[in-house]
Amino acid sequence: MLDIWGGRYGTCDGASRRSFLRVGALGAMGLALPDVLRARAMAGSTKPKDTAVIQIFLGGGPTHIDTYDLKPKAPKEFRGEFKPVATNVPGFELCELFPQQAKVADKLTVIRSLHHSSSDHNVGSHWVMTGFSSAPQAQRNERPSSGSVVARLRGANTPGIPAYVAVPNAPPFAQAAYLGPGYNPFSLNGNPMNDVKVRNLDLPSGLTLDRLDDRRYLLGKLDTINRRRDASGAMEGMDRFKAEAYEMITGPNARKAFDLTREDPKIRDRYGRTQVGQGCLLARRLVEAGVAFVTISEGNWDHHGQVFQNCRRQLPPLDTAIAALVGDLYERGLGEKVLLLVWGEFGRTPRVNGASGRDHWPGSMSALVSGGGLKMGQVIGATNSKAEYPTERALLPEDVLRTVYHVLDIDPRHDFLNDSGRPMHVLNQGEPIRELI
Repeated sequence: MLDIWGGRYGTCDGASRRSFLRVGALGAMGLALPDVLRARAMAGSTKPKDTAVIQIFLGGGPTHIDTYDLKPKAPKEFRGEFKPVATNVPGFELCELFPQQAKVADKLTVIRSLHHSSSDHNVGSHWVMTGFSSAPQAQRNERPSSGSVVARLRGANTPGIPAYVAVPNAPPFAQAAYLGPGYNPFSLNGNPMNDVKVRNLDLPSGLTLDRLDDRRYLLGKLDTINRRRDASGAMEGMDRFKAEAYEMITGPNARKAFDLTREDPKIRDRYGRTQVGQGCLLARRLVEAGVAFVTISEGNWDHHGQVFQNCRRQLPPLDTAIAALVGDLYERGLGEKVLLLVWGEFGRTPRVNGASGRDHWPGSMSALVSGGGLKMGQVIGATNSKAEYPTERALLPEDVLRTVYHVLDIDPRHDFLNDSGRPMHVLNQGEPIRELI
């Protein structure tokens, strides 16, 4: 197996959130990735739907009161510097720095009443990624991430395509835990603005397709020998998995999906020539190609100081990217199939601190959803006059993830065995958000 360390973004606890993932050593051809594919089939996965999810994770904790839950009548020390603007849905307002999303609000739903109980980055991130709290000192997943669950139970919607992809790198707690490293995300491991080559789909130096064919032939011969020794017939199905692994490396589907240079430059401009913009465009290409779950990691939202200055810098490119992605999905007929989810690990303190920033606040947070065949053009829930806590329709991350699994037709009561052999549900609690269904 090949260990890859991804990019970094910092948070206030001094830790650098450096993403970690383990992927199959594709250069070995036929040794690692086929095992992953075989394990997925042995899990008994079925694909009754061809739905998919794009998750934008705003690592560090975005400010809800300055984005999707403005309080213009609150005292000055709470309301911040931004004004709400009307959208194309009556009564639905967003931050003035979100003018593009305001134009597609009929295709959006804002959830304003999310909350949980931890102000710790690790616990909050683990909670929204998995639907479970964790120990504050946890550095790796204690439960599988939602993307890993999808990879295990659903797999990709198209053969020869990864089921679960992280762009540009895996955020904290996006891993597979006891499901095994084969269900960790396949990572771009580079900035999509730079048209990077995906190293995991490139042949190692000195290995040509002819030599790869030779290795495949040799492995086939070795399998023949092993099969003669195997009276149980357990190896009979291996050829199909090796063919899928071979197709992923040598076939055109995965390479084309990751190649942003195939896009019209005008489309790329529409998304914005930024990391989040090109990441969203890549995510659209990936779900079109058959990827079932894409996580876009957009860090550096831990604004303990200068929150308004930072928002003026970060919100416009995010606005452009989200609006372009939503419009593109609906224009391509994917609004019924692809669910977009935008959130972070918690909100920010409604009261502005002495450094003109906002601190950690799990008591209220917002999330944005679009598509997935769900009901759009609405606001779900509400907080009090200072955005401190929910006053209507209080919801937990588990409820959001339960809705995600509803779109993907995944049973939340499905059991996995953890490392101790104990059965563990996909989710222990949460209900689909009825206003969306």
